[in-house]
Amino acid sequence: MTDVIRVGSRGSRLALVQAEWVRERVARRHPGLRVEIEVLTTKGDKLLDAPLAKLGDKGLFTKELEVALLDGRIDLAVHSAKDMPTAVPDGLAIVAVTEREDARDVFVADPTLLERHGADGFSLDDVPRGAKVGSSSLRRRAQLLALRPDLDLVDIRGNVETRLRKVVEQGLAGTVLAAAGLARLGRPETAAFVFGPGEMLPAVGQGALAIEARADHPRVRELAAALDHRPTALAVAAERALLARLEGGCQVPIAAHAVWEAGGGQGPAALTLAAWVGSLDGGRSVRGERTGPADDPEGLGVLLAEELLAGGAGEILAAIRTP
Repeated sequence: MTDVIRVGSRGSRLALVQAEWVRERVARRHPGLRVEIEVLTTKGDKLLDAPLAKLGDKGLFTKELEVALLDGRIDLAVHSAKDMPTAVPDGLAIVAVTEREDARDVFVADPTLLERHGADGFSLDDVPRGAKVGSSSLRRRAQLLALRPDLDLVDIRGNVETRLRKVVEQGLAGTVLAAAGLARLGRPETAAFVFGPGEMLPAVGQGALAIEARADHPRVRELAAALDHRPTALAVAAERALLARLEGGCQVPIAAHAVWEAGGGQGPAALTLAAWVGSLDGGRSVRGERTGPADDPEGLGVLLAEELLAGGAGEILAAIRTP
């Protein structure tokens, strides 16, 4: 048996919190095993001056961890599932998907804006007309503009703490972040309000962690399997299948969220998948929802993707991809 398991992680505080969560649980279940965290820097961590959409989306936050897996420097890689490309490199596999935190997005308002308004009951309607809001996510930007076309959206990059600091330093009205990230950092109260699913659907995989390992390492796969949460794994599989069929990534505004539902009585479990595709300015969008058996998440994702394409998503995506 391997005496040391090395868990690969990016170096941000949030990434390290997530990696420590995995490390602690593996170590607790196997007290004779030494579990260590190895910090690696990804391309996405280094290139902070350019918008995400201009950097490409092929492993921007994952490639260096995957290379370390393949050459044996680490045994497990901990990713935010939303950062994972739909194609996993040959020789690697997603061996566990953890139980999902709150998948929704939240609005974090500038403290002075909150002070003037009062924190109770603050909503998107209370953001001043024409105000600057920071986000590099095309998905968030498009859905924000669909709700508030008057907003002036500016790119801000960096980890959670950096983006919160930039809200103040750049005089922004606020930014949009993942509720899960704030919760894991112990700062859920930072959110001024939560976007409902009818306002803003999350990114594929948002709120879950994806644990990646070498496909030919059965012992490590066995260790990680205890972290797998089947309802979340099935939901994320449906979302990723939809994204793959739409050939999406961080360069196109695509959102999706699936919910696992236990079967009543002797009935089988089901997945309900909702998805959204929009133009960059939020002026045109296609939304759909479909329920299917939980034991075929990929089939559900492909089926809903085909419905979106037939409903106009193909034209929206083609226009975005046209130089």
